[in-house]
Amino acid sequence: MNIPFPDLTPVLPEIILAAVASLVLLVELVAVRKGPIGGIGIAVALFLLYLLPYTHGETFGGTFVSDAYSDWFKIIFLGNLIMTTLASFQYIQRQHQDFGEYYSVLMFATCGAMIMASSRDLITLYVGLELMALSTFILTAMKRHDWWSNEAAIKYFMLGAFSSAILLYGFALLYGLTTSTDIRQIGAHIATTGPNPALLLSLVLIIAGFAFKIGAVPFHMWVPDVYEGAPTSVTLFMSVGPKAAGFAAIGRVFYEGLGALQPDWTTFFIILSILSMAVGNIVALVQKNIKRMLAYSAISHAGYALLGIVAGTTEGLTAMMNYLLIYAFMNIGAFCVVITMDCRNDLDDYNGLAKNHPLLAAVMLIFMFSLTGIPPTAGFIGKFNVFMAAVHAGYTWLVLIAIIFSAISAFFYLHVVMNMYMKPGAVRVRVEGFPTVLAALLIAVLAVCVIGVVPSVALR
Repeated sequence: MNIPFPDLTPVLPEIILAAVASLVLLVELVAVRKGPIGGIGIAVALFLLYLLPYTHGETFGGTFVSDAYSDWFKIIFLGNLIMTTLASFQYIQRQHQDFGEYYSVLMFATCGAMIMASSRDLITLYVGLELMALSTFILTAMKRHDWWSNEAAIKYFMLGAFSSAILLYGFALLYGLTTSTDIRQIGAHIATTGPNPALLLSLVLIIAGFAFKIGAVPFHMWVPDVYEGAPTSVTLFMSVGPKAAGFAAIGRVFYEGLGALQPDWTTFFIILSILSMAVGNIVALVQKNIKRMLAYSAISHAGYALLGIVAGTTEGLTAMMNYLLIYAFMNIGAFCVVITMDCRNDLDDYNGLAKNHPLLAAVMLIFMFSLTGIPPTAGFIGKFNVFMAAVHAGYTWLVLIAIIFSAISAFFYLHVVMNMYMKPGAVRVRVEGFPTVLAALLIAVLAVCVIGVVPSVALR
């Protein structure tokens, strides 16, 4: 029997990225300077961004699909890779962690996230998830001689292993009930048979597994410690890549595969959204470490993005996708400022920044305003879109709760602004030697400002 060779065009970006990541591992053995290795990652990411529109289609029996939905998330992943690499050049040298495998693992993690976005099969999805997860575990422990980094990596690994097992149990149960791992076939089977207790148990396990990946309450316990303990450039990467990958998988699985159970999973996501907004915004109020504050901020933003999932409509899904793109720029920008500040993590270290470095303070102000959702920044557009999608779906009461928590978030975001502009201080920040970080900052600032004023240039 002649078995036809599968068309590899849809999976070509992932193949190229994985091949280059493997090659970088070999080059690292002989390379004296590691900077050019990161440059290779940027060049490959830019090439893949150009290649994406030409790779649409299905392969491997429909288990892997390249379409407009996956392209959107791959743009976020590859943009995150570019921005992280730009922010990492001088940072990892200063931290004496200039290892070539650092860039390779970043590319492997990005490749896993891209596989997740294109998966239409539970097994393929899980393979991509584990590739991304194992890579981020390694990145968290990159400061191998730092006690806090090792503790964060161990916590992340242990909790990540448990969450992956829970997710896999949910997948296994779903396969046993539907006799398929194909997401579309699962959706067709459930549409004809209807819900049952075993199926609802599978639904709970899958939601729990994905909630861990996006850092939603009550599966958020790893986020603050890992964000604080990991190298700041790694925290920057993790705050966008894995979160967006989790939402990409949620969109595939729940909209295409579990659409018939929408009344059931909507209830769970409403609970997760409210808890995430409440815990993230309230606990962030008392944080004195800016990385922990941004960690709880990430938890709250997961709650806002979940409003698009709760809506259960195409408008809601689109709003969620737009929100994640906007969140990527404003969160990456905030962490780039932290790196530029020589990784000073105490909020009091930002006292008087506007007097000593007014331009850097102004940039941080823009990101804080955007994270709060103040117009005319992109953060306002992102929140407005998800709020309106939820209102149109009949969840006005939920949007009112989100608005209240969004107002609460202004207290800790604007606390940073108050420290920079209204408190005395003698902060000395070295910015002259970090041109690539400044380039990443410039990209983030332009994106936040332009999308805030003319959203049609970038959003769907």
